[in-house]
Amino acid sequence: MRKYSVFAVAREALRGHKGWDAQWTSPEPRSSYDVIIIGGGGHGLGAAYYLAKEHGITNVAVLERGWIGGGNTGRNTTIIRSNYLYEESMDIYEHSLKLWEGLSQDLNYNVMYSPRGVMMLSHNIHDMQSFKRHVHANTLYGIDNEWLTPEQAKAFVPVLDISKTARYPINGAALQRRGGTARHDAVAWGFARAASDRGVHIIQNCEVTGIRRGPNGEVTGVDTSRGFIGAKKIGVSAAGHSSVVMAMAGIKLPVHSTPLQALVSEPMKPIFPCVVMSNTVHAYISQSDKGEFVIGAGTDQYNSYSQTGGLQIITHTLDAICELFPMFRRVKMMRQWGGITDNTADRSPIQSVTPVPNLFVNAGWGTGGFKATPGSANLFAHLIARGEPHRLAAGLTLDRFRTGRLIDEAAAAAVAH
Repeated sequence: MRKYSVFAVAREALRGHKGWDAQWTSPEPRSSYDVIIIGGGGHGLGAAYYLAKEHGITNVAVLERGWIGGGNTGRNTTIIRSNYLYEESMDIYEHSLKLWEGLSQDLNYNVMYSPRGVMMLSHNIHDMQSFKRHVHANTLYGIDNEWLTPEQAKAFVPVLDISKTARYPINGAALQRRGGTARHDAVAWGFARAASDRGVHIIQNCEVTGIRRGPNGEVTGVDTSRGFIGAKKIGVSAAGHSSVVMAMAGIKLPVHSTPLQALVSEPMKPIFPCVVMSNTVHAYISQSDKGEFVIGAGTDQYNSYSQTGGLQIITHTLDAICELFPMFRRVKMMRQWGGITDNTADRSPIQSVTPVPNLFVNAGWGTGGFKATPGSANLFAHLIARGEPHRLAAGLTLDRFRTGRLIDEAAAAAVAH
């Protein structure tokens, strides 16, 4: 692939931008591959990229039933942070955040990572105690997180209402300054381009309908809408549909899928400097580079594979936003959408070998999948290549649901479940 640079942009501007290469190839599937990854989101594409880059495995296919970026990767609120509570979570999210910081240079693709800060509001004594516990745990682990008074929070976000008469009075906030946002589409496209450049086959509109197994139980390939494709190893990274895919191999994942909704406003002039989250109300908000307010809600309270969600959820969310930021009450909303989250009982992800030989799973990221994208992909590639978890993901195996050593991150997830 041609290297992107300011000189390339200038050159193409002079000839009507007609000389750009396709960002990734769209080949016909081979009869077999060393590795098949099911799911063409950021995690799946990233795993294929790191398999090729770090492990020298290039005979890889990423199978996507729709189009690249059409799933959860393109249906989220783009928040990035690593201020989780338990070591297993801090390990993987901090690993991911460090990769985010250099991802544009690594992929030679601007993913628009913006470390503008992520602020989590406290409204009561429970919030304060919980967030201070997070701050202290993060600080001891070498991860930036700090406690702010209401006055310091308002100095960082001037539009914040910290009055004592507010419906949800603010008694402080936790701030991770290295947290922020990135452009979700660019992340998918950047990984797809970089993986394709290293020989990975990206096959869109290719739905997996079955997983075949050999006489010893090991995987031999997948049945798809484009025919059978053989594989020595299979990695499943299909977000909200992971349990459906894994059931094809006779494995029942301990996850349930629910819609998670978001919406954006009409464009406004720059007024909102960071990401603000409130566990209690529940809502979170940031401002995009186009000026839109990007607003997220809690998960719907029912299992579904719908990408729409219930109106009452976003109505409650907008009520909360108007209480926190009264000056936004006259702002018009433009569009709404939903993603399908795969939630585990302990709100922590699964990255694991399975009882089926050479079948690996990366699932259960719930509402935290986007922020984990490069770190999850990097460690999933290690799992597929080596057949055992990376030390940073050693606690995320399926076995924890048998032993009871759960990683309860429901509070740190910052999303009402």
